Amino acid sequence: MKNLRTWSSRSVLGLMAASIIVLIFLAAGPRAAFLLAVGLGFGLVLEGFRFGFAGPWRVFVTERDGRGLLAQFLAIALTVIVAFPLLSRFPGELTGAYAPVGLAMIVAAFVFGVAMQLVMGCGSGTLVNAGSGNLVSFLALLGFIAGSFWGSLHISWWTSIGSLPTYSLQDLLGATGGMWVTLGGLGVLSLIAMSKAEYGKRKPPPRLLWAALFLAVLSILNLVIAGQPWGVVYGLGLWGAKLAQAGGMDVAVTGFWSSAAHAERLQQSLLTDVTSLTNIGIITGAFVVMGWRRGHQPQAVNLNLASWVVVLLAGIVLGYSARVAFGCNVGAYFSGISTGSLHGWAWFVAAFSGSIVGIKLRPLVIRPSVSVNPVLQTGIP
Repeated sequence: MKNLRTWSSRSVLGLMAASIIVLIFLAAGPRAAFLLAVGLGFGLVLEGFRFGFAGPWRVFVTERDGRGLLAQFLAIALTVIVAFPLLSRFPGELTGAYAPVGLAMIVAAFVFGVAMQLVMGCGSGTLVNAGSGNLVSFLALLGFIAGSFWGSLHISWWTSIGSLPTYSLQDLLGATGGMWVTLGGLGVLSLIAMSKAEYGKRKPPPRLLWAALFLAVLSILNLVIAGQPWGVVYGLGLWGAKLAQAGGMDVAVTGFWSSAAHAERLQQSLLTDVTSLTNIGIITGAFVVMGWRRGHQPQAVNLNLASWVVVLLAGIVLGYSARVAFGCNVGAYFSGISTGSLHGWAWFVAAFSGSIVGIKLRPLVIRPSVSVNPVLQTGIP
């Protein structure tokens, strides 16, 4: 009887996910439905295989466990092998995650790394954990939405401080040369990670190897269907902009949102925005996985009031810095490097450095409460 109930609940969740895709197909067309399905796949893989970005950085620093980090490099490398030829073959239809390297961008990436470890999740991790029932990440997600929109209001000022032109490895070395240099760079990072990791913590388990392969496939599908790489931050900032607009703010007159492309997004449905669709899919996918799991016991957390305030503020900082840094672990690190952007490499170095600071700072500002009942939380740590 218990197995029958479990099968029934899983069937309902599967039917719910399929129904959402069908509804999006009817409301916004096949492209939107395919993108939502890709986002759903991201959510299923990230939560189902326990693949994250912030967590592996943390355990690499604190436990010298390089398995998750090496799986990230593998996923990026697999994407590179397909993305570079595609971008070269279809330059008009497809574009990479290119952005300029500048002082504000580097500082913002560093700050993002700090905040990421305070809330124990990056952009995609916050979406996954919120979808899987993590109340801390849900609060951080609200802050991320507000911060990303707030950052968009100031992005012109930050970029005016000064930055290099937008370079890609394809521009500098050609498609083939850029691809091999990128793969070589990932190989060097992998060797460094393996040399620093403890023995027995260097080889990713099959679970992470499969996750790396699936993420690479999904990211290529995202590139082909959307015409751009997998991203997170823009969609969250758009959600914040639409909320501000609904609250009476004339968002369309602000610098970032007054440009034709962004102003059009403000007026259109979220179902026309590719990043919003994949973000919604990620949340849905994580929710479905948590419903499929049997006997899952939520992890109890017991934070004091000051710590909840820190989580909200860190979420705001996370969104703001991600906007100024032109992306998060997905849009800047994963998609930036995998499509040849020099910005992606600079972002990784700055954010990883900030992450080390955030790891040391977290126990000082996130503290348990001894006077209130625990709050249930689930999701990827």
